Amino acid sequence: MEATVYKVYKYRWIMLSVYMFIVIVNQLLWITFAPITTDSAHFYGVSDIQIGILSMCFMIVFIFVSIPASWVIDTYGIRIGVGIGAVLTGVFGMMRGMVTSYEWVLIAQIGIAVGQPFLLNAITKLASRWFRIEERATAAGLGTLAMYIGVLVGMLLTPHLTKIYGITEMLYIYGVISIIAALIFILFSRERPMSAPCHPDQEERSLVFDGLRDTLHNKNFYWLLLIFFVGLGIFNCVTTWIEDIVRPRGFSAEQAGISGGLMIVGGILGALIMPMLSDRLRKRKLFIIIALIGCIIGLVGVTFATDYNLLLASGMVLGFFLLSAGPIGFQYGAEITYPTSEGTSNGLLILAGQISGIAFIFAMDSFKDPVTHSMTKPLIVLIWLAIFVLVLSTRLIESPFMTEKKV
Repeated sequence: MEATVYKVYKYRWIMLSVYMFIVIVNQLLWITFAPITTDSAHFYGVSDIQIGILSMCFMIVFIFVSIPASWVIDTYGIRIGVGIGAVLTGVFGMMRGMVTSYEWVLIAQIGIAVGQPFLLNAITKLASRWFRIEERATAAGLGTLAMYIGVLVGMLLTPHLTKIYGITEMLYIYGVISIIAALIFILFSRERPMSAPCHPDQEERSLVFDGLRDTLHNKNFYWLLLIFFVGLGIFNCVTTWIEDIVRPRGFSAEQAGISGGLMIVGGILGALIMPMLSDRLRKRKLFIIIALIGCIIGLVGVTFATDYNLLLASGMVLGFFLLSAGPIGFQYGAEITYPTSEGTSNGLLILAGQISGIAFIFAMDSFKDPVTHSMTKPLIVLIWLAIFVLVLSTRLIESPFMTEKKV
């Protein structure tokens, strides 16, 4: 019997590109104030912690908006769901450049934060709508890659633009870019191709609340949630406290910034390479295990390195393996929870990371050494948590979509 051939359309790459652009801009707006905390505090006349809240609010808002955003994506589709996120990013991104008080900037940040889950929770939904099963981890990897690019651009570009133009003009430039990104998504996005790229049982899923009920009975997804809880929590707190982590060992703020930047560069490379290998070899579990092993090695280096070159190498290893696990894990979660919607599984995994990010960030600060301000002890706790989820990952089943024969 002749196998059915499913058509894929070149427009899938345009769809992925416009999605990536709006995600890059959203993450750029999120991280804007992190590399210019001191300058921003002086400009707005507030404390450093109040500037930190401009970024922290994204994690808090995500907890409350994630499930409603997934419901909108599942019920009304990608164009409307992601379109809401794009409009919020554009409108409130522009608003930041038109106000001068801290309170109005905070309101704008919250508006952008509300749009974030409408964007991030759609990564695997877009992959399933437009890409064959053999390409989906790659597509999810590129979608996730956009998050890392946005953070990296924000960390590198913001201080430069602030030095040249000042904070208000920098925010205005970002506002114009956010409006352009929103318009491009609205104009060029499409809901679905003319024909599905796969067998029907590999495409559509149940709606969010039905999917939540099914997911609550899936043991493997519980374990994956715990892996994301620890993994994303480690990434969020290490990137937040990188200067405080390395300063007690004699490293400068500039060296800390370069280390954090290399961590993101490593993550970009990992998100490009590892999901492609996962698709090619048709393995998900193996690459999750490999990513956790690499994460532990990198985290040990970041915790104890006293040599600058070793610190840089450790940061890059940590980013490469830890961040490459994201897109593979998103796709694995979508595959093992069938028929739960991709938006639901994706949103729950990111939600776990947002909760742990907040908890780990405050815990790292609370349990640092009161005299030396060293964060070695809480970092050792994170290493043991990573070892625990590594052991847990060996109990995962392989994705059924990877074990079945190609059609």
